[in-house]
Amino acid sequence: MLKRTALLLSLLGWGLALPACSQDKSAHPGRDPAYDQMLRVLYRETVPLMQPAELAARLQRAPQSVLLLDARTPAEYKVSHLAGARLVDFDHFEQADFSGLPRDRTVVVYCSVGYRSERVGERLQTLGFATVRNLYGGIFQWVNEGRPVFNAKGATTNIHPYSALWSSWLSRGKPVYE
Repeated sequence: MLKRTALLLSLLGWGLALPACSQDKSAHPGRDPAYDQMLRVLYRETVPLMQPAELAARLQRAPQSVLLLDARTPAEYKVSHLAGARLVDFDHFEQADFSGLPRDRTVVVYCSVGYRSERVGERLQTLGFATVRNLYGGIFQWVNEGRPVFNAKGATTNIHPYSALWSSWLSRGKPVYE
């Protein structure tokens, strides 16, 4: 836990400095180059990435071919999540055997920005899941690109931003802490 906290504090330093950088946003319309830079520092590249646009197209084309796993906490999931996503509580995933999950489908794991989901994806790979992907930029990028999220009542604009400092990476959605 201490190691994760130190890493996050280090990245927050990046996060606070990078938005001030003057970078060309035309390379990826709708994407923040500073956010992309922060993610490059954050990711270990141990789980292949899936871009939000690719996931959205796949879900539209063949929704049953993808298993979505939300690797955040129950409180974050309650605020909002991708349609059809199953919760994998990050605080307890290391003890899970994931025996009830189908192994013949593509598994896409996401969290707020992709750090926690990459850890869950690594575990799934060690358990023999063949096709595991980490959603690039997590739920933040999904929402920043204008894609929908849901809670128990239906579609929502609410997003749990993990912490007040991380909320600076949300350009859309309403930050809600519960």
